[in-house]
Amino acid sequence: SNAMSAESKAPQPHVVLVVSGGIAAYKACDIVRRFRDLSVDVHVAMTRAATQFVTPTTFAALSGNRVVASLFEDLGSEVIPHVRWAERAALVCVAPATANFIAKMAHGIADDFPSTLLLAASGPVLVAPAMEDDMYRQPAVQRNLELLSERGVQVVGPGCGALASGRHGPGRMSEPGEII
Repeated sequence: SNAMSAESKAPQPHVVLVVSGGIAAYKACDIVRRFRDLSVDVHVAMTRAATQFVTPTTFAALSGNRVVASLFEDLGSEVIPHVRWAERAALVCVAPATANFIAKMAHGIADDFPSTLLLAASGPVLVAPAMEDDMYRQPAVQRNLELLSERGVQVVGPGCGALASGRHGPGRMSEPGEII
């Protein structure tokens, strides 16, 4: 029983899930659930566009933690929250990673909470691209993914399949189980 109580007091791994604004944002709900099933403490940072697909309230309920969707939210006593979140994260996972957000990451643009957090992150980063096939095939998107890979960012997917437009091709976000 002492081993059990010591085990239950061990700190949970801390993951930041960045949700950018694509239709695949609904799959991020399942990613949060699966992380929680593995006893991972999940904190969700959302782009403003992501809140048009899934509400912060949904992610707060699933994660059990406050969700940040704005760089200027009042986070109470937390000082420089994008830095603190980055420091605590054992992993930052970006899913879905839209073409826009991938470009921000590749070029160091920090104009919202999630992109600022990623500039402060020094640990492992995983991105799961999600976009239409023609967007995914664009040389600029491919080069941005190459830049991220060269910097040690892990890329999972995308898969090939049905897309939001009704088309079929590469760009479909990997399934939550594969991302986990």
